[in-house]
Amino acid sequence: MIELNTAQIAEITGGRLSASAAAETRILGVDTDSREIQPGWLFVAKPGEFSDGHHFLDAAFAAGAVLALTERTTRDADGKEHPAVIVDDAVEAMGAIAAHLVARLKARGARVVGITGSAGKTTTKDLLASILETTGETVAPIGSYNGEVGVPLTVFRATEDTRNLVIEMGATGVGHITYLTDMVHPDTGVVLCVGSAHAGEFGGVENIEQAKGELVEALGADGTAIINLDDARVARMRERTAAKVIGFGIDAESVDGIDVVTARNVEVTAAGQPAFDIVFPDGRAFPLASGLIGRHHVYNVLAAAAAAYAIGVDAETIVAQLAGRGPRSRWRMERTERADGVSVINDAYNANPESMRAALQTLAELGVPDDTGTARRTWAVIGPMLELGEDSVLEHDILGRQAVRLNIKKLVVVGSEAKPAYNSAVLEGSWGDEAHYVETVEEAEVLLAEQLASGDIVLFKSSNSAGLRHLGDRIAQSATAATAPEETIR
Repeated sequence: MIELNTAQIAEITGGRLSASAAAETRILGVDTDSREIQPGWLFVAKPGEFSDGHHFLDAAFAAGAVLALTERTTRDADGKEHPAVIVDDAVEAMGAIAAHLVARLKARGARVVGITGSAGKTTTKDLLASILETTGETVAPIGSYNGEVGVPLTVFRATEDTRNLVIEMGATGVGHITYLTDMVHPDTGVVLCVGSAHAGEFGGVENIEQAKGELVEALGADGTAIINLDDARVARMRERTAAKVIGFGIDAESVDGIDVVTARNVEVTAAGQPAFDIVFPDGRAFPLASGLIGRHHVYNVLAAAAAAYAIGVDAETIVAQLAGRGPRSRWRMERTERADGVSVINDAYNANPESMRAALQTLAELGVPDDTGTARRTWAVIGPMLELGEDSVLEHDILGRQAVRLNIKKLVVVGSEAKPAYNSAVLEGSWGDEAHYVETVEEAEVLLAEQLASGDIVLFKSSNSAGLRHLGDRIAQSATAATAPEETIR
């Protein structure tokens, strides 16, 4: 972290010092989780949906915290005040501190890239970070830290030597991305797609489009917007920015004379990994084989390449860093090969209709007979897609029908919210033991333990809170794994 002291934090946040707080205390790190606090750190006692950070102040100080950011005066078990900067809103205060640190970084020449979209943010962030690491110290979010708390926590990991700051930006409403862009002032903004994730919270896809476009609106004339030309809602965002625009897409052509990074001759290998020729705006083309699983990842690769190109990384370095690169973050099309011949693909960190369809398409392609005519039995274990609002039943219904039409051999639907997918699969013609419905993850685990056989490929896909990612981990390790997930990460 870029070092601050108590007095500076009070000034930045407009807070007041508790009687026990020393103005010159140095702050070496920040966290909102008392279990992650290290000596010399600031603990942010933010109220949460299920718990209040103020209840964990004693634990934070026992772990080595030297200061807390609180919304009220607090005392330890002996009645002594905790050393604190007291503010009206702890989360907003975190944002103010992050904004101050970003301003310091940018004054030293650091570059900030913002990435948003209904799907693919984390994968694109990881790919871009791997490229930018060749140019200097690069800080990117851990996992999917992308909101009003996650973005500051990412910024706090930067040091005086950080050259590149990659920020993943999520939103569940109009104005949320503007809040984040006002905090970090990105130089480059990447918009991947506009889908129906969180449509219920947003109040419709139109509002999702409005919100995602806030990123390109925040860019200045000296910035660069990276937009997906194959998504009509994203493509028209070029009219909402004063920045230079670079487009990306498959077999994409320039629109309004903008530069384009495109993929040509796209193929998918027997392992499910996309391979194609990547063409840069200067016309140079390079063969590129990705280590990611799924045709849909072509867009994430192109987006990362376009952003790096805009920043000034040469094409050869971009291609070298992307070639063969697999997932860096957990539960994103993460493949494990068990010693007994079962392949497990765990993509259950998040789900929306678009990513669900892409995952099922990938599974179907992996089950296609090989050159010897041997086909693998495909399993789709799917849980609910949450936050779809009134479209939830319809989207799950479509999903079940797609699984049948793609000739997925075994469908296991988990949980009542996802049950319309089972119902539609049966109506579509799935019969016998081809489609299963279970209420709980535990029931699904028993079913898989009984029926998975050598040569099967099983996909786990659901929204995060459904817990299928943990089931996927258990199934992956239920026989001695030939290749553990960590070994697939380059």
